Amino acid sequence: MEAELVKTFRFEAAHSLPSVPDGHKCRRLHGHGYRVDVHVKGRSDAKTGWVMDFGEIKKVVEPILDELDHRCLNEIPGLANSTSETLCVYLWDRIAPGLGNLSAITVWESNTSRCIYRGKE
Repeated sequence: MEAELVKTFRFEAAHSLPSVPDGHKCRRLHGHGYRVDVHVKGRSDAKTGWVMDFGEIKKVVEPILDELDHRCLNEIPGLANSTSETLCVYLWDRIAPGLGNLSAITVWESNTSRCIYRGKE
């Protein structure tokens, strides 16, 4: 059976968007309670019945998110313009080497606004 697992993580961070027009509210420093959904896809193992242990996803992702938690994202190399799109790519590039079956990263910056990235096409 083919299935997609989604493990959800949260972190808090501040940022500003320096590339938006002057006067845009997102150009000012502000914060988000980010939610990150990490999607992995694959065939379930005949013996265990699962695609992957959720704990394995956690081992890969938590150290990466710990580097972002309670930080100003703009100060992190690669996130000077820390849009949801840029953050998705940043996370993908760091998570994918440890999760070969990564299928998507979803970054929520609010309950109603999110970006889904499925890797380089």
